[in-house]
Amino acid sequence: MEKEEMVGAPNEERNQLQANSHGKRLRRIDSLDLESVKVSGMANHGSVSINNGLHINLITVSAILHLAFQSIGVVYGDIGTSPLYVFSSTFTDGIRHPDDILGALSLIIYSLTLLPLIKYVFIVLWADDNGDGGTFALYSLICRHAKVSVIPQQQAEDTELSTYKLATPSRQLKRALKIKEALEKSNAAQTILLILALLGTSMVIGDGVLTPCISVVSAVQGIQTVDKSLSQELVAMISVAILVILFCVQRFGTQKVGYSFAPAILIWFLFISFIGIYNIAKHDASVFKAFYPKYIFDYFKRNSKQGWISLGGIVLCITGTEAMFADLGHFSVRSIQIAFSGIVYPALLCAYLGQAAYLRKFPEDVAETFYKSTPNAVYWPMFVVAIIAAVIASQAMISATFSIIKQSMALDCFPRLTVIHTSSKYEGQVYIPEINFILMIACVVVTASFKDTTKIGNAYGIAVVGVMIVTSSLLTLVMLIIWHTRLFLVLIFVIVYGAIELLFFSSVLYKFPQGGYLPLAFAAVLLLVMYVWHYVHAKRYAYEVEQKVTSEYMLSLCSTLGVTKVPGIGLLYTELAQGVPAIFAHFVRNLPAIHSVLVFVCVKYLPVNTVPAGERFLFRRVGPEEEKMYKCIARYGYRDKRTGNVEFENRLLESLGEFILSDNIYTRPESEENNFDRGESIVDIGTVSENAAMDARTMESVQDELDFLENAQKSGVVYLMGDSEVIASEDSSLFKRFIVNYAYDILKKNCRKGQAALEIPHRNLLQVGMTYYI
Repeated sequence: MEKEEMVGAPNEERNQLQANSHGKRLRRIDSLDLESVKVSGMANHGSVSINNGLHINLITVSAILHLAFQSIGVVYGDIGTSPLYVFSSTFTDGIRHPDDILGALSLIIYSLTLLPLIKYVFIVLWADDNGDGGTFALYSLICRHAKVSVIPQQQAEDTELSTYKLATPSRQLKRALKIKEALEKSNAAQTILLILALLGTSMVIGDGVLTPCISVVSAVQGIQTVDKSLSQELVAMISVAILVILFCVQRFGTQKVGYSFAPAILIWFLFISFIGIYNIAKHDASVFKAFYPKYIFDYFKRNSKQGWISLGGIVLCITGTEAMFADLGHFSVRSIQIAFSGIVYPALLCAYLGQAAYLRKFPEDVAETFYKSTPNAVYWPMFVVAIIAAVIASQAMISATFSIIKQSMALDCFPRLTVIHTSSKYEGQVYIPEINFILMIACVVVTASFKDTTKIGNAYGIAVVGVMIVTSSLLTLVMLIIWHTRLFLVLIFVIVYGAIELLFFSSVLYKFPQGGYLPLAFAAVLLLVMYVWHYVHAKRYAYEVEQKVTSEYMLSLCSTLGVTKVPGIGLLYTELAQGVPAIFAHFVRNLPAIHSVLVFVCVKYLPVNTVPAGERFLFRRVGPEEEKMYKCIARYGYRDKRTGNVEFENRLLESLGEFILSDNIYTRPESEENNFDRGESIVDIGTVSENAAMDARTMESVQDELDFLENAQKSGVVYLMGDSEVIASEDSSLFKRFIVNYAYDILKKNCRKGQAALEIPHRNLLQVGMTYYI
C-alpha cells in the first residue's frame, strides 16, 4: 500500500528547518485552520510546478483527443438533437411570411454563436474550479476568494486563498478588494449567493428530467410522418420504454456510456451536416443571407408580440449548453472546446441552414420540419440514428446531474446518498443510484402526462434559460473578484448577455400556464430540500462550536470520573476542526472508559474540487504527550473519492506515526503546551527534513510512543460516533420547528447514515445518542 505523506512547507520554512536540524529542536506555533487549507490543489491542481512557479499541464494531447471523442457522446447529445424540434416549436401557428424563416434562422445562428460558442466555450469554461465545472464550482471558487461561505465546517481562513500568491497592485485589484469587503460584510449578500448556487443546481437537475423527455419523444414522433394512424399515446409509450432502458444502463458509468455513444452521435452530426448541405444545394442557397442580422430586426418588426413569443422556440436551439460546463469534471476544457468548435457548431449550422432552405420551398411542412426535410432514400436510417441520438442527448444532463449532486453533498447542501465512482481514471465520473431512479420516475411521469414536444418544450425553455442567468450572475462576480477583469469589459458582458437571457426568459415565462410551471415546481422542491438540509447543518455546527469543551476540562472530567483506559485505538468522529466536541464529554459520562490512543477525526471538505492524497492528513496533540490523544484533520475536495475504511484507517495511522516522529523536532512553549484551542504543535508531515537529528533521549521517547501506537493498533480500532437528534429549541418559531423537527427529520431518515457514508464497519462502531437544541 502506498503511504500518504504530507506535502512540504514553503521554501523559507524548509530552509529554516534544514539549517537548524543538526542537534537542535525547532519552535513552531501555527493555526490548524490556516494549515488545513494550504493544499496545492487549491491553486494548481492538475499541473506540476517547476522553476519560479511555472506550471506545466500534465494532460497529454492524446488524452485531450480521447476526452474530446468521449465528450461528443456525453455532452453534446442534447444540443445536437435540437434540430429535431426547434423550427416546429418556433412556428406553432405556421409561417406567415417567407422572410420569417430567414429571421428565425438568423436568431438561431446568433443564439448559437453568442451563447454556446462565445459565452460558454471561450469564457465560462475558463471559470473552472481546477478542472471542475457547474454552479457549485463557481460558488466554491468565489468562496475561496472572499469570506462569503455560510456552509458548515468552513473557517474564516478557508477562503483566504488570495494570500497564497501575490497580485500586482492595480486599479482592478483595488476594485476587487472593495467588492470582496462589501460581500463579506453583508449577510444578505452571502445568503443570496448561496440561494443562487442552490437555484442553479435545482435548475440543472430539472433540466436533467426534461431533456430525456423532449429528446426521445421528438425522435419517436418521426414514425408518425410515415404512419399517420399512430396515436400520440403510442408514441409516449414507446418513449417511456426507451427512457427506462436508458436509465438502466447508467450504472455502467460515463466512460463506458461515452465510448458506446460517441460513435453514434458522431454519425448523427455527419448525417445532419450532409442532409443540411443537400437541402441548401437543392432548395434555396439564399438562406446564407440569414447571417445578416438585419433579418432579425425585420422579423420582430413584422411579427411584434408573436415574434417575441416565438423566442420560446428559438431558445431550444441552445438546450444542453450548460452541460458543457456542468460536465467539465468528466472531461477537460480543451477537449470540450475542440469538440464543440470543430464538430458540433459547424454541424448544427449546416442542419439549421438546410432546414430553412427546405422550408423556404415547403413552408406548410414546418410542424414536421426535420423528417420532412430528410430525403426519402435515407429516411429510415435517419430515423434509427435520430432515436439513438435522442437517447444520447439525455445522457448529457443525466451525467451533469450526478456530478452536481455529488458536489452538493460534499458541501452539506444535499442529503447523503450512495455515490459510485465508475472510473478509476477520472474521479469526476460518478453514478448515484437513488438519483438515477428518481430521474427515471420523473421522466416517465412527465412523458406519459405531456405526451408531445410542444408542452414539454414550454417547460424546457424555463429550465435552460434559468440556469444560464444563474451562471452569468456568478460569472460576473468571478470576473470582478478573481479575474480582475477591466470594468468596461464586465459591463459589456453584463449588458449583452443580460439583455439576451432576460429577453429569452421573459418569452418562456409567457408559456407558464402551458407547461412552463413544471421546471419551476421542480426547482422549488429541490431548493427547499437543499436549503433545509444546509440550514439545519449550519445550525447544528454552530451549536457544536458553542458547546465544545477545552482540553483542560476534558482532562479534569476524566480524572474526576476515574476514567479507565483500555487497549486499542479509538477514532472519534467530529465535525469540529478546533476544540474537543461535546459528544466526547457525553461519551465519558455514559461510559467512563477510553482507549489508550484516542484520535479526534474531523473529515473536512474544502471549497476546492480535490485535495492531493499526499496532503490529506494534518495532526496535532491534544493535551499532554503522555495522554496519547491527537487531533486529525482529513481533508477532501467535493469531487474526491473516499477510500474504504481499512485503507483510510491504515493511511491515517501511518501518517500519525510520521507525525509522532516529526513532532519531536519542534518544541512548544510550556505555558501553552496544553492549550488545545489555540492550535499549537501542528506538524505537516512533509516539512520534516530526513536528516534532522534528535538526541538519544528524544529518540528513545519517540520509539516508545511508536511502539505504543503499534501495540494499540494490534488491540483493535474502534470508531466512536454520536447518534445525534436535532430538535428546535423551545423559543423557536412555528416555521423553524416545522423545518427542523419535521422536514429535516424526514430527509435524515431517508438518507444514508453517517457511518455508511464514512464506510465505517458496523462491528467496530460504538455510538452514543445526543440531542442538539438549535
